[in-house]
Amino acid sequence: MPETPDVRPDASHAPLLDALWTSMAGLYGDLTAAAAAQGLTYSQAKALNVLRQGGPAPMRVLAASFRCDASNMTGIIDRLESRGLVRREPSATDRRVKNVVLSEEGVAAIERIRAGMHLTHRALDALSEEERATLQGLLSRLSPDADTAPGASKAP
Repeated sequence: MPETPDVRPDASHAPLLDALWTSMAGLYGDLTAAAAAQGLTYSQAKALNVLRQGGPAPMRVLAASFRCDASNMTGIIDRLESRGLVRREPSATDRRVKNVVLSEEGVAAIERIRAGMHLTHRALDALSEEERATLQGLLSRLSPDADTAPGASKAP
């Protein structure tokens, strides 16, 4: 397990942590409900969105984005593949590796899920264009691995 640096929380972070926690819980609930409306789980929707943002990816990259073992990803991808939402293709650079690729049906499914996140869209609609741009910039800076996450440089 990676070593965790000894970081002491700054008391001034408490209100921000509370706001982030509440926001994340709301987003998770909205995403989970939108995914369920498509007959998918949160994890399946997350996998589709990671592929939408970052393009085809090997299983180990997907597992890293989920912070889980590749064996856990296999079940998620197997279920998505059985529904025709993703497919596995040989890597052009390493014949030992299979990339997971979003199918046209998978693209349509994740777009329906994102469109079905009504509470999130309503909250974002309440912000001005400038506020949305500021929020996007700030959120992109909060990711601890913003430079390495699949699709990290692309807008949500």
